[in-house]
Amino acid sequence: MDAPLAPVEGLAVGYLLGLLVGEGHFGGDGRQPQITLRMHVRHEKLFRWLTTTFPGGRLYGPYHHGGRNYYQWMARGDYLRRVLAPLIAAHREWLDDHAAGRFDAMCERYGILARRPDEGSIPERRSDPSGLAQPGPEPSGVSEPRSDSSGMAQAGPEPGGLPAPP
Repeated sequence: MDAPLAPVEGLAVGYLLGLLVGEGHFGGDGRQPQITLRMHVRHEKLFRWLTTTFPGGRLYGPYHHGGRNYYQWMARGDYLRRVLAPLIAAHREWLDDHAAGRFDAMCERYGILARRPDEGSIPERRSDPSGLAQPGPEPSGVSEPRSDSSGMAQAGPEPGGLPAPP
């Protein structure tokens, strides 16, 4: 195994998924799958959190070329197959259609996951001393805008409308 596994909290899983949806790449080099996150060096603190929270990934950089200054975090090998892909698959419904399609294509191309977890390809998760991430609750969906006492619409979900951490 690339690195020791530790349980991952619900907020950390959601944060990772958001980063991967917005900035990540699901692909590979033709021989092995990889998940890549590349961002400007001003996000160094975020990358340090990522390497601490998901220790099987590797941080590269900083790189400075072509007028760009960035770090690159990559997950490959056993850590991707045994930890990250099942973790993402267990929360796949939280991905938008584009990110889900990229994730599915990577999994299909490299034979990682044949189906979504709810279709039986990944066994039911339970408390496990190995530290593999546990699935969180189902997302509650997108809420309608709400109004304050002035009648003005407010952005965001109702308080308590987000899924609770596991």
